[in-house]
Amino acid sequence: MAAYDLEEQEQLDELKTWWKMYGNLVTGFLLVVALAMAGWQGWNWWQRQQAVEASAVFANLQAAAMQRDAKRVRELAGELVDKYSVTAYAGMGALLAARVQVDTGDARNARVQLAWAAENAKDPGLRELARLRLATLLLDEKSYDEAMKQLAAEPAAPFAPRFAELRGDILAAQGKAAEARDAYDSALTKLAALAKDDEASQRAGYKDVLEAKRDALGAAK
Repeated sequence: MAAYDLEEQEQLDELKTWWKMYGNLVTGFLLVVALAMAGWQGWNWWQRQQAVEASAVFANLQAAAMQRDAKRVRELAGELVDKYSVTAYAGMGALLAARVQVDTGDARNARVQLAWAAENAKDPGLRELARLRLATLLLDEKSYDEAMKQLAAEPAAPFAPRFAELRGDILAAQGKAAEARDAYDSALTKLAALAKDDEASQRAGYKDVLEAKRDALGAAK
């Protein structure tokens, strides 16, 4: 029994020695872990709260868009960008606001909304769509170089045919028929590369559109 008590005392002494050497380090590590967990939970809560609030603003924006209230749409889109830019609703709001601005003849504000979404929307697909719409708007304004800049970076595969087509439209508007034909051919190639799915019939119709645009430029020289 005495031997057991002696062994136990030795272990206790060793533990005390170890704690004197490393106790502060262990305590500090545990504190850092606890603070990190608290911070992570707080960040997640904040993000969820932001999403809930942003969804309410976006719902109001949709209602204003249906009423074609361009001023209200602009205000609500600005609120989403200013207060809730970390949410997906900000990008969606900017795209919706841009559409309303275009429909009501306010191309300048539409460009601002699309430019923001093209750079800042959280969803990559929304950024690609914003680039497309901005380039289309710039094409309509005959700002060809600026439109081309929006299409310079290669998009994700589902958007690639449309990007190539729009490059063809810009080149055709500039009278660059040969380059436009190449762009439309590129669009057709990218379209063919997409996997077949339930949208095959729609893609067949789009293929016809691309071929018609290319053929309207005349034979290659």
